[in-house]
Amino acid sequence: MSVIYLLISISIIVAVLFLYAFLRAVKNGQFDDDYTPSVRILFDDETKKNENKTNNN
Repeated sequence: MSVIYLLISISIIVAVLFLYAFLRAVKNGQFDDDYTPSVRILFDDETKKNENKTNNN
């Protein structure tokens, strides 16, 4: 029975470490999307053409 308590406590410690690493990565901006805004300008004309076609019908 003591093995179960040991495994549960170790799993909680590992989960807290992963949560800390994730929150630190989010805070440092690792998941910020720097690529999409620079590419979105290339497809801006296509979306305007599609909007005009749907508005004219």
